[in-house]
Amino acid sequence: MTGQTPSRDYLIVSPARDEAAYMRRTLDSVIAQTVRPARWIIVDDGSTDASPEILAEYAARHDWITVIRREDRGRRVVGPGVIEAFYAGLDTVALEDFTYLCKLDLDLDLPPRYFETLIARMEADPRIGTCSGKPYVRRAGRLISERRGDEMSVGMTKFYRCSCFKAIGGFVRGVMWDAIDSHKARQMGWRAVSWDHPDLNFEHLRPMGSSHLSIWEGRRRHGAGQWYMGSDPLYYAATCLFRMAEPPYVLGGLAMAQGYVGAWWRGAAQHEDAELRAFIRAYQRAALLRGKARTIARIEAERADAWAAG
Repeated sequence: MTGQTPSRDYLIVSPARDEAAYMRRTLDSVIAQTVRPARWIIVDDGSTDASPEILAEYAARHDWITVIRREDRGRRVVGPGVIEAFYAGLDTVALEDFTYLCKLDLDLDLPPRYFETLIARMEADPRIGTCSGKPYVRRAGRLISERRGDEMSVGMTKFYRCSCFKAIGGFVRGVMWDAIDSHKARQMGWRAVSWDHPDLNFEHLRPMGSSHLSIWEGRRRHGAGQWYMGSDPLYYAATCLFRMAEPPYVLGGLAMAQGYVGAWWRGAAQHEDAELRAFIRAYQRAALLRGKARTIARIEAERADAWAAG
């Protein structure tokens, strides 16, 4: 119908396990949003702490919150395990009933206009397929940026236009799903972006690259994931150097490099889409020479017709 206001209905799906220490802050911050979700499906992936009781409490008070309980697998499974849990929730609804989709972790504290602001920016630019704000962590009483690039939506709160999510085939059910998706969207002509803005900056209650085992394991896993994604070795070496300037100083970046080199040495499998791997490497090499912003602008200009045709 001509002049009809586009729907702002959005769905949140949150995979979670043993998040009792953090989830109340996330739950309360979503409830306080100026534009609330139409549905929020929380998948409790076998929690062994007080998470089930907390989730039951909130679901009883808010009919738009649904909790799905999965059996305990005996351990926390990051990467592919998170995406399995995500799809366990997503598969219970019809994505066509929503305009937007968010994969949201339960260890975040969001500002009240977070989703309103994201939706407004996507309404203003129909090429934005996925977007997010920026994560900050609290150190010595101060909020410090995790220094995420502007060319990706961040993994802990990926906000998607449902049409884009379906076009890229959803999330890869493996490591680096949270980077592969943004590269795939850009390859198809969509824009992937995150913004540093007071209405979009949120507190991440866990440090970047952490793990249920140790932060070192988390950083090594990230390096192995970069190998799987097909990242250029020079570009990733520069990334490791960049991350050495934040806690755990130097050693964190070395652990990332160890994960990448170890996966290469073992001959670990890489993502099956060879064309996408080549696209990612070409972008990374160009970014080293020209900078990310100029390289992204060139790619978006070159692929505008592909997006329009799609």
